[in-house]
Amino acid sequence: MKRNYLSILSSTKLTIQLHTVLFLTACIVGCNSGTDEKSATQTQNVAADNSEQVLAPAQVKSPFVDVTSSSGVDFQHDNGGTGHLYMPEIMGAGGALFDADGDGDLDLYLVQGGTIDSSESAIPLDDTDRLLRNDLYIDADGNRRLKFTDITQTAGIPAGGYGMGVATGDIDNDGDIDLYVTNLGVNRLLKNRGDGTFEDISQSSGTDDDHWSVPATFFDMDNDGDLDLYSGSYVDFRIANHKDCFSSTGLPDYCSPHSYSAIPDRLFENKGDGTFEDITAKSGIRKIASKALGVISGDFNADGYADLYVANDGIANQLWINQTDNTFVDTALFAGCAVNYEGSPEASMGVDAADVDGDGDEDLFVTHLRGETNTLYVNHGDGTFEDRTIRLGLAGPSIPYTGFGTAWLDIENDGKLDLLAVNGAVTVEERLVQMNDRFPYHQPNQLFRNLSEGSDLRFEQYPVAKNDPFSVSNVSRGAMFGDLDNDGDLDVVITNNSGPTRVLKNVVGQKNSWIGLRPLLKADSSDALGATVKLTTIDGNQLMRRVRTSGSYVSASDPRLVFGLGEIHGSKKLSSIVVHWPNGLMEEYGTLPIERYHDIVQGTGKAIE
Repeated sequence: MKRNYLSILSSTKLTIQLHTVLFLTACIVGCNSGTDEKSATQTQNVAADNSEQVLAPAQVKSPFVDVTSSSGVDFQHDNGGTGHLYMPEIMGAGGALFDADGDGDLDLYLVQGGTIDSSESAIPLDDTDRLLRNDLYIDADGNRRLKFTDITQTAGIPAGGYGMGVATGDIDNDGDIDLYVTNLGVNRLLKNRGDGTFEDISQSSGTDDDHWSVPATFFDMDNDGDLDLYSGSYVDFRIANHKDCFSSTGLPDYCSPHSYSAIPDRLFENKGDGTFEDITAKSGIRKIASKALGVISGDFNADGYADLYVANDGIANQLWINQTDNTFVDTALFAGCAVNYEGSPEASMGVDAADVDGDGDEDLFVTHLRGETNTLYVNHGDGTFEDRTIRLGLAGPSIPYTGFGTAWLDIENDGKLDLLAVNGAVTVEERLVQMNDRFPYHQPNQLFRNLSEGSDLRFEQYPVAKNDPFSVSNVSRGAMFGDLDNDGDLDVVITNNSGPTRVLKNVVGQKNSWIGLRPLLKADSSDALGATVKLTTIDGNQLMRRVRTSGSYVSASDPRLVFGLGEIHGSKKLSSIVVHWPNGLMEEYGTLPIERYHDIVQGTGKAIE
């Protein structure tokens, strides 16, 4: 059976004695914490302790409530740990929010781990990914209620595989959203048949990448109307080359990515007939081996073609600029987003992109290891960036934590993008070992409120009360974002390594006005991934959002765009909605009623020259 961390300490495989370990952990406060994750100061380590968080004033309430139990989500991730501390055990796993059955609400796909070494006797809790159908209903009091039903078996979700993450996209433009699941081992492309079932077409489609893949994204690299696929590879880990690693204080621990060699990511071109061609070599992607944990697409140099930003663990990140001919060039170092302001590569995990400062281009946010800061790269508008993390108040609060899933989201629908980062260590938290913790890697998550006024961009961490969902400490990994109950604000689903999935409902977004938009390539067809929507409010405020499902960490989110409009009185319409479609067409859709969702179909607006 699966063993906890305390049992690992007593393993006969260890080269140090238990009394030595206890002595080392006892002297942590006075010892040099060393390098890597142990570079954080004693003060920072204390700040990571959940019990030391600053409590919110009595009048402050969390913008989210935990509805996991009442919604029927009962999923426990199993990393399959048996005491060997195989590196993949600590890295997974994520999931996806997507409309699996086309009924207008978001269903939930959760990626499972399992046993890595088949020779071990460990028994996984459940070695199958799970698909949960959202049976949203209105109760007798008129309240929207979430209810998820497990349909894994009837949907034909295949068993087996040690899961990492999932990407979503309609690969054949039939209006049904398909899934690409990354694994330690062969990845799976699950085609949505449109009848509530899925078919594994990994081999026939040519997408059965057998590297240790972690992130993936669907994007249209050549503007031909179908979705191509980028699969990010992590490191060359195999049971045969597993290494025994230790923390700087001598504790047995998971290895860092520097213990294994990097391998190139993969790029697959959609041929439009249900198959993909591996163009990794001729695209230029193979020239640089990465240690990819995060990937996101966006038009970062504003030339009309989709680019890729890859977040790498411990080595320079990559900004793959699309050369418009299915080739890419990494410009990250020149562009200022390969390393931090000190010129140092960081241990990048999660990533998101959004127009944070309201200047019409997309900025980048990347989560990092404890002892480093999370990093905000502000786009100058020409595909070059500047690290402004410190001046915007996002550096100090992130140093004690290891960040994974993340996203910019307008929590209060006030038109300002707030920030969520979920945390969980990858090397042992010695203070938790001292407390006899059974899995000493957990950390609390963080929520930052956008307090900007005009061009004065500023963030502040939300205060946390004891009954707040963010007072809970888990080993968080994936984070998915979407309007689960279709009430016009963004909810969050968080996956936890060796822990439960948690569903957080937004309870403040309805205080302000909003409008929801779903850009489609055709009526009842594919989401227009890569399209940008610029919205002008009645008071002249301009907001820009891009249609995407990728980002965060090994997770996929709702492609619908929710624009927070703040307090709007009188007029119930907007002054302008402009969509820039992936094929280059720009259309204006005039005014639409607010506080509802609208499908916007390519070719039905007023063309803009």
